[in-house]
Amino acid sequence: MSKLKETLREKIEGWRPRTTRLIKEFGNVKLGEVTIEQAIGGMRSVKSLVTDISYLDPNEGIRFRGYTIPETLEKLPKAPGVDMPSVEGFVYLLLTGDIPSASDVQEIAAEFKARSGVPQYVFDVLRALPRDSHPMVMLSAAVVAMQRESEFAKAYEAGVNKMDYWESTYEDFMNLLAKLPTIAAYIYRMKYRADVVIPPNNDLDFGGNFAHMMGIPKPYDDVARMYFILHSDHESGNVSAHTGHLVASALSDMYYAQSAMLDGLAGPLHGLANQEVLRWIQGVMDKMDGKIPSEEEMKKFVWDTLKSGQVIPGYGHAVLRKTDPRYQTQREFCLKHLPNDDIFKFVDVLYKVVPDILVEQGKAKNPWPNVDAQSGVIQWYYGLKEYDFYTVLFGVGRAIGVGANIVWDRALGYPLERPKSLTTAMLEEVAGIKK
Repeated sequence: MSKLKETLREKIEGWRPRTTRLIKEFGNVKLGEVTIEQAIGGMRSVKSLVTDISYLDPNEGIRFRGYTIPETLEKLPKAPGVDMPSVEGFVYLLLTGDIPSASDVQEIAAEFKARSGVPQYVFDVLRALPRDSHPMVMLSAAVVAMQRESEFAKAYEAGVNKMDYWESTYEDFMNLLAKLPTIAAYIYRMKYRADVVIPPNNDLDFGGNFAHMMGIPKPYDDVARMYFILHSDHESGNVSAHTGHLVASALSDMYYAQSAMLDGLAGPLHGLANQEVLRWIQGVMDKMDGKIPSEEEMKKFVWDTLKSGQVIPGYGHAVLRKTDPRYQTQREFCLKHLPNDDIFKFVDVLYKVVPDILVEQGKAKNPWPNVDAQSGVIQWYYGLKEYDFYTVLFGVGRAIGVGANIVWDRALGYPLERPKSLTTAMLEEVAGIKK
């Protein structure tokens, strides 16, 4: 048994009594009330899910296992000569809550290397799809095709004790995660690079190997590490994360759950936001004939846009009340590696003028940029100009957090999710509306 899995076992056995006590002794304690607006409006802000993997703090942004994004990036081990920590170390943090040692990271890297082989039938499935299929269709199909590999499905069929469900779920998580960079890069090269596929180099870490298979030179390896970490988890209430939790709650295995997660992520209101922001920015640049506007010129454009009833995409967040730390991390990367890029200059001017304007307008609860305002710019700069593929990158990252959550869901015995529905007539009765 690997050191990571043994550490995880100790964590789980120490955690279970906490969950059991909460249910037995404090199960009737109310967390809040639900309004009609919340019931109709997508259950926004209803406190009804539990995750210890991440928490979205309104003032500090996402916390991974209690660490802010700056703390996470500072504390996790980094390989010599790179700016970003490895995905391997980040996986250790999400699973255990502990900052890994360099040897812990090396062990996970070795595990990923041993588990990274993608079955030939997966490539056959991808090649059987129409070449103009959306890359998210391809990624979701590849993941669900591997369901036959599920260790959990085999263990469940054999009658494994439910207290041990987490162990085979962990194996599925590690097996799937190790294969995702190869699958994602294969989809990209097959679809957008004349079907010239680059074999993996398993001497490289998760992010470095992905950059290698994409055919993009340094420092894109750091872009990959940064992107996968920043997009890994966002509490459990967003569509992709919640879909993964929901499907897994039926004891569907990791492959079913992660494929469903990707299907949710593909929606225009979720994972497509970064490409929509980039498309909007490029459209505005075209209107300005490629000229980088002054701050005064940008202010006029922003005001004209808002007065016409349109929005400035990439600004605002349902929970955050400050600049998204994920945006700030990417901004710092841009300032270091692409300060003279025209699209980044444009984004930079927006960053300097939009928040004050939105405050003056008085409609935005949060006038600050979110992660989507920056991420597409970096991908474009490094030659990844196919908008549709951006959500695949998001999906590889999100699989990390969703998978870690599912392992812990199984470890703590979380039950089948089954919220109760009401009819519109019942809501009208509660509201005192007379017919």
